[in-house]
Amino acid sequence: MERNFPKAIITPKGEKALRGGHPWVYSDEISRVVGDYENGDLIDVYSAKNRFLGTGFINDCSKIRVRVISRNANDKFDRAFYGRRIRYALEYRKTVMGEDFACCRLIFGEADSFPGFTVDRFGEILVTQVLSLGIERIKEMLYELLVEELNALGVQVSAIYERNDVKIRELEGMEQYTGFWSGLRTDLPGVTKIVENGIRYSVDYVNGQKTGFFLDQKYNRRAIRQIAAGRTVLDCFTHTGAFALNAAAAGAKLVNAVDISEDAVEMARSNARLNGLEGNMQFTCANVFDLLTDMYKNGGSPYDFIILDPPAFTKSSFTVKNAIRGYKEINLKAMRLLNRGGYLATCSCSHFMTEPLFKQMLHDAAADAEVSLRQIEARQQSPDHPILWNVPETDYLKFFIFQVV
Repeated sequence: MERNFPKAIITPKGEKALRGGHPWVYSDEISRVVGDYENGDLIDVYSAKNRFLGTGFINDCSKIRVRVISRNANDKFDRAFYGRRIRYALEYRKTVMGEDFACCRLIFGEADSFPGFTVDRFGEILVTQVLSLGIERIKEMLYELLVEELNALGVQVSAIYERNDVKIRELEGMEQYTGFWSGLRTDLPGVTKIVENGIRYSVDYVNGQKTGFFLDQKYNRRAIRQIAAGRTVLDCFTHTGAFALNAAAAGAKLVNAVDISEDAVEMARSNARLNGLEGNMQFTCANVFDLLTDMYKNGGSPYDFIILDPPAFTKSSFTVKNAIRGYKEINLKAMRLLNRGGYLATCSCSHFMTEPLFKQMLHDAAADAEVSLRQIEARQQSPDHPILWNVPETDYLKFFIFQVV
């Protein structure tokens, strides 16, 4: 097939990464570009020996100069091509999520060959985020295709809400904004109800963090239920109260849901009322670091199960050392607060905090706390956030449950 795209000739280093399966070509890996293009256009990528390696979106504003979307020289990048890609992604979710297809991540960026594109489904509402210019330029078509393919599966979509309010868009040469897509309803209140693990939640997809609800911990939240039954539970960084609600629903004696955000605490309290679980729950607006420190200074805590689900302490490789200190501090404090035989669930959602680093941090914290960790479970993100082994960035969530002995 004759190629009509401009050509980017890349270095041996860039070629090695692409041949290894990674879809990104960095600026310093491009030797030269042959042909005219605009940022966001498709461009072919070739080796120094003129061997075709793939086709992707180019953007001179980004450190990631090309995001490869296909390695097939016969692909035509028309509506049918993107329709197939969306259909594959939806069929995968239906297979791995089953009944949870009603509330899951439908598109997970590079893991679905849609670089920088996120789509979360909350029933009839889709919430999207576009972080690459190439996707931005074709998003209208992608939204139409999403609605068409979901309709073909018997799923009605009432609205698509865009959460393009992240700073990384500016690094890609795009403006930040939010709002309803004009192709469907635009008059909805911005809050919807979902059910996960049998628990009902109000999801504020307009003002909430990211797309409004963290779907990746779905099965990790379910995993803590058996341990929480009959225990006193401290849920740190509770956000919408999801771990706390799962503990309460499982029959915990008492659950204290803690977050530094008053809005988050109020949302957690509202979700508890929604499920009739207020009776054995408390809600505390506090800095978790300070709270754990104060409890330790005041002679310990009444909790025999502590859950640590902090935000990402690092979003770049340059701040990993500081992140390790932050993770170690809260885990060390939790380990010291728990009596022997108590339980700890702890996680990190930053791919820069790799599993080996996270495990070493936990080992060091346990040594400093003079305790041993008996591992019960080691888990990752739910399968609607698939991990591509050749794309380390897709492998980001580490989740462990221990008994402290």
